[in-house]
Amino acid sequence: MKVKLLRYTADAELLCGGAALTSTKSGSPSEIFDKMNPEKAKRIIGRVTGYGHVSVIEHASFTFSIEGVSRAMTHQLVRHRIASYTQQSQRYVTYDTLEKYVTPTSIGHNLKAKKIFGETLEKISETYNKLLKLGVPKEDARFVLPNAAKTNIIVTMNARELRHFFNLRCCVRAQWEIREVAMKMLEQAKKAAPTLFKNAGPSCVELGYCPEGKKKPSECNVQEIKKSFQSL
Repeated sequence: MKVKLLRYTADAELLCGGAALTSTKSGSPSEIFDKMNPEKAKRIIGRVTGYGHVSVIEHASFTFSIEGVSRAMTHQLVRHRIASYTQQSQRYVTYDTLEKYVTPTSIGHNLKAKKIFGETLEKISETYNKLLKLGVPKEDARFVLPNAAKTNIIVTMNARELRHFFNLRCCVRAQWEIREVAMKMLEQAKKAAPTLFKNAGPSCVELGYCPEGKKKPSECNVQEIKKSFQSL
């Protein structure tokens, strides 16, 4: 798996700070933006988002490349509707080797499970290639491919939607693969725009408690989780 922040809005925090003042100041947005500086933007964004007025950070967008992940993961990812996606197509890309599948660690660390999983993928790959040799188009041969099939996807989200994505997908309850993706995205987003993503993470990090109730004390210790995200 590889996650890389490809591009993001230039001067994202200055832009969002300017947007926050636009609704309350008489000057034009361009004049407000020209007078904005990092410290002022940091102060304004912190105050306004603290009030719950988070629409102003929608003006900043972030584009990530997410590579070598499973179709099972991207099926979860695209449920986040306020985003733009471009995904590798199984109509054009051939899945002809076992390296093009993701193996969960719960299977990889279990010798019996790994054997069963591997044998199944070998059979799928064999069937898939036989269909291609019979002249079946890739777009139809792909019907036998599993959720384990690797894929690459580009995703663009604005800062507000990203924070919501992190609320849900950085949580310990999230499926392991999308949580790993979300953690990598958050780490890079915080480096690019630390003010926009201050205290970003699972809902308990922002709220101070878990809105879904405790899962297990050993797995859902809010204070320990908050400490781990502050170190990102």
